[in-house]
Amino acid sequence: MRLADRYSNVQPSGMIKIFQAVEKMDGVLNLSIGEPDFDTEHDIIDAASASGKGGFTHYPPLSGFPDVRKAVCDYWKRHHALECTPDEVLLTAGGIQAPFLAMQALLNPGDEIILIEPFFTPYTGHAATSGGAVVRVETKEENGFAPTAADLEKAITPRSRLLLLNSPCNPTGRVVPRERLEEIAAIAKKHDLFVLSDEIYEALVYKGVHVPLATLPGMKERVLTMGGMSKSHCMTGWRVGYAIGPTELIKTMTLIMANQTYGLNTMAQKASAYALASHDVKLIERKKIFTERMNYVAGRLNRMKNITCAQAEGAFYLFPNIKGTGLKSEEFVWKLLERSRVAALPGSAFGNSGEGYIRIACTRSMDVLAQAMDKMEAFCSSI
Repeated sequence: MRLADRYSNVQPSGMIKIFQAVEKMDGVLNLSIGEPDFDTEHDIIDAASASGKGGFTHYPPLSGFPDVRKAVCDYWKRHHALECTPDEVLLTAGGIQAPFLAMQALLNPGDEIILIEPFFTPYTGHAATSGGAVVRVETKEENGFAPTAADLEKAITPRSRLLLLNSPCNPTGRVVPRERLEEIAAIAKKHDLFVLSDEIYEALVYKGVHVPLATLPGMKERVLTMGGMSKSHCMTGWRVGYAIGPTELIKTMTLIMANQTYGLNTMAQKASAYALASHDVKLIERKKIFTERMNYVAGRLNRMKNITCAQAEGAFYLFPNIKGTGLKSEEFVWKLLERSRVAALPGSAFGNSGEGYIRIACTRSMDVLAQAMDKMEAFCSSI
């Protein structure tokens, strides 16, 4: 057997290596995985069960049931003043399928997609399988890990086609402020860039409000807003994501998806419609819990030897600066795992701009977080 050339040298990322190591170890306090520790609410599960018993066990419409897509529209209008119609919505197999389908639909071989570091690593794989060329824009902590106008202008060439923006950001937990979004929008319009805006953490913003890029003047027609049920509604295992964008793009993405998954699980769709319509109070309750966790962990990190950490802005990640320890990101997380049984991710796994940082997911109980911080503090004092 001979593998395809494009996959013949596939290697696990720094993120996957940690995940694989943790699976083989006992007693690990795992702060590496970006999954809420809350189970899906029972009434959402009941809604799925009721839909199945009511006959929703057959193939769904390729783009998703109309009422579910309308529930997505209603949610985004209610929470973020983003106006859209069901024909501008596609339900996807998890949030991760949306950027893949979009790049398949929009990139010709050699077209460039601009990725802002640090970034969620699967984006590069999506681009590679679409024939696109990745152009990385490095960012700095002092700028909130958000690109300046000058940073973006330097990256743009005649081959530039797409810009991928992620705010709130995985891995940094930072939120791009409105004034910086307006600068990004102006550059996108100036250079005729289409923007893939990954906003899956939209429900978890602790400072200010979430501003969808598509709501800025003149941007709706050049933005694909991507989200899902995993983070906001604690439905990671249900694999329900969605994309909101121009109908021509949505139609093309739908046809590409038809050759992959032929629609999305019917009962998961109906459960998602119920969750979107009825769980706003739960979103507020969980955001309060995550706020307390993030503030606690940031406070503990800032008291550790040679560690500094910005306060939480969004998502459920912290991105502490570990440069003062003299260790590289990968060296730090592997030593922390082996010596202290605490798992975090190396910032370098998310691009060059992440070197000197680690990602901590505040997705465990306060008791687990406290134990992990005790162990990490002892580790930092020993190096």
